[in-house]
Amino acid sequence: MAHRLLATVAAAAAAAPIPTPIGFGPRYRLDPASPAVARAAPVGRFACSAGAAARERAHVELFANRLVLLVPAGIGLAPPLVRAGAFVTGGRCSYAVRTTQPTGVVEFDAAAQPTVGDLFRIWGQPLSARGLAGFHGAVAAWVGGRRWRGDPGAIPLRRHAEIVLEVGGFVPPHTFFLFGP
Repeated sequence: MAHRLLATVAAAAAAAPIPTPIGFGPRYRLDPASPAVARAAPVGRFACSAGAAARERAHVELFANRLVLLVPAGIGLAPPLVRAGAFVTGGRCSYAVRTTQPTGVVEFDAAAQPTVGDLFRIWGQPLSARGLAGFHGAVAAWVGGRRWRGDPGAIPLRRHAEIVLEVGGFVPPHTFFLFGP
């Protein structure tokens, strides 16, 4: 058992992320709430619900011009938001796709079968093969370290998926994310 744990830790260290600077200025620090979410209005096929649903988690990393584009806490949560430091612990209601921490961890209702496009729609940010979140150029996508060749918005959010989207330069994509309990 100890040998197996040591092998897992060694593999994680070998695949350790390359430190990438966070982008600076308002283009890299986007508001989490779209106008529709701010009103708790339906967004596409999703309604804002006050009920608690079991959620899975995926990790979404965004890079623009070889800099980190933060995925803010509070996407998919209607204001007023309840905060504990950088974390969002609640809001008026929430959607099937949301973020509660500024780490790129996306919480979602698996029964809704959401996609990365749904995340961006709820966030109120554009996403296409030619741009993301106001940055223009070819969008490259990876899932679990493997290149995704289709529409980046069609990438399904699945339990513990590691999803990387890049525009304006290459940053080596991570193959996994260590989710906490």
